[in-house]
Amino acid sequence: MIQWWNRVEFLNPQWFWLLLIIPFLAAYYWWQGRQDNATVKISSLQGFESGTSWLARLRPLLYVLRLLAIALLIVAMARPQTTDTTTKVSTTEGIDIVLAIDVSASMLAKDLKPDRLEATKEVALDFIKGRPTDRIGVVVYAGESYTKTPITTDQSITVRAVEDIEYDNVLQNGTAIGMGLATAVNRLKESESESKVIILMTDGVNNSGFIDPKIASELAVEYGIKVYTIGIGTNGNAYSPVSIKADGSFRFALTPVEIDEQLMKEIASSTGGTYYRATNNKKLAQIYQEIDQLEKTEVEEFKFTDVQEKFRPLVLLALALLSMEMLLRYTLFRTAA
Repeated sequence: MIQWWNRVEFLNPQWFWLLLIIPFLAAYYWWQGRQDNATVKISSLQGFESGTSWLARLRPLLYVLRLLAIALLIVAMARPQTTDTTTKVSTTEGIDIVLAIDVSASMLAKDLKPDRLEATKEVALDFIKGRPTDRIGVVVYAGESYTKTPITTDQSITVRAVEDIEYDNVLQNGTAIGMGLATAVNRLKESESESKVIILMTDGVNNSGFIDPKIASELAVEYGIKVYTIGIGTNGNAYSPVSIKADGSFRFALTPVEIDEQLMKEIASSTGGTYYRATNNKKLAQIYQEIDQLEKTEVEEFKFTDVQEKFRPLVLLALALLSMEMLLRYTLFRTAA
């Protein structure tokens, strides 16, 4: 435990210059003490006790007490004090966010490393870990959609949900953008948060599902949900799955990258969000960083400062020393007037 005197600060340290007078006062008291001792000339010391009285030897103690008292008063005038600062952070109601991630087979394309899906998971995890005060949920979709985890403040649950995302052919293949968006809206429609956000990621065109993406975006507008859309994939061609081999693995070939950018722009624009295109890992990470900066939870910090003055004990000790000096001077060391 840190003792209080290790945290002492002095409000008026300029008073320490007065300590320079202490040596001069000490020299003056020493000189005055010699003057106080009268000299008597006699022919012989016979008949007098030899040696010096112990009281005479202790008499300089009076000057020591006075000098200590003066030094303590000077230190007290420098205003020693300790300051304890406590901080309280008040966070406004966090942002509710749903990540809607395309997990169709085309997300295994190799234009992002190691593939689109793994690159998406990596930046999504960094995004989640950087927002501890927000509620975040995860929706996955391909030819249909489902909620991987509802919005929650338990970061570990959301992180685990994203880590577990993989292409497992459980969902019907295809890209149902409308259903993915509608499921994400359904996760947020009852939220009372002032800010509700969906980050919708896809690498294709809407070719599955029974909900039109424009209808889903209208639902988002109705519930006050902002949608950021991200098109994932390089420009031109990419090595993408084209068929399944006998052993169950994919056969890859160069195929055109098709993203319905016009649709994604319309969804973002109508809901107050922004459309981004991630053509590589670096660009995808930059997009998430930009969204992270745009959607900030307000955090208010309050600092409470407790200042404790420490000069009072010094003044009391100085007064005690002066009182002791006066008491000894007029009792034990009393001299005739």
